Amino acid sequence: MNSQPNFWELPNRMGAILLFLASGLLVLVGLHYGLDERYIEGEFSWPKFLIDRNRPSQGDQGNYYPFTIHAVLHLTFFIGLGELFVRWRVAERETAFLREEFLPEDEKTVLQSYHLPPIRMKVRQRFDSEHGFLPSLIDISILQYFSSRSVDQTVSVLNSSMQLIEHRLDLRYNPIRYLAWLIPTIGFIGTVLGIALALKDIDPLVPDLEKITQSLGMAFYTTIIALCWSAILAFMIHYVQAREERSLNDAGHYTLRNLINRLYTGE
Repeated sequence: MNSQPNFWELPNRMGAILLFLASGLLVLVGLHYGLDERYIEGEFSWPKFLIDRNRPSQGDQGNYYPFTIHAVLHLTFFIGLGELFVRWRVAERETAFLREEFLPEDEKTVLQSYHLPPIRMKVRQRFDSEHGFLPSLIDISILQYFSSRSVDQTVSVLNSSMQLIEHRLDLRYNPIRYLAWLIPTIGFIGTVLGIALALKDIDPLVPDLEKITQSLGMAFYTTIIALCWSAILAFMIHYVQAREERSLNDAGHYTLRNLINRLYTGE
């Protein structure tokens, strides 16, 4: 049954990003109301560390809340999660194609020319220009075999197709890699900006060391959060991309083993 995939099976990229961005906003609202005044007391406080929330009496920096570097970092991280969610679901869908038995998988079946049109009819509506590694590889291999009647040329076209798909797959991760680079950059900008504001507030005649150290501490919080989010994104990118690349390799191996190696050319 060739029904249209739903959002869970093949999510829309922009829809997923907006969904995760809205989730990030909800998390910020939850942190705002969940971390009440009792968490602000003391030298270290979770509201300061997580969302740069200060009491208004602590200086002009509190006037920028909730429009802070912390908020930008959190929302950028959730946008990255939305991108990764799309790639993860695509990888799972590509892996699921291997369980649909498009080709014979026993040890005895030999494929002749009259076996191939029904197989192509089965896969031809299961892929598009972006998705469906296995159906597309099966389809292009059958077309090439009908065109050339040569197994060697069919294998060559299969390898070339896999290389093109692999390159296209790698390009899909450029936005996520950029976000993983952007997050620590934003964190460093927040740190430099915090240091500049702390130095600007220094009274050379009566320096308030406590206020200066608090301002510097706030400045370095952005870098800590940014590095944590960047490390998490980098790990998830590595995991999801490896899974998607493995699904492509498995699709190529499946096509080679169950289609090309079964072709009978002695007609």
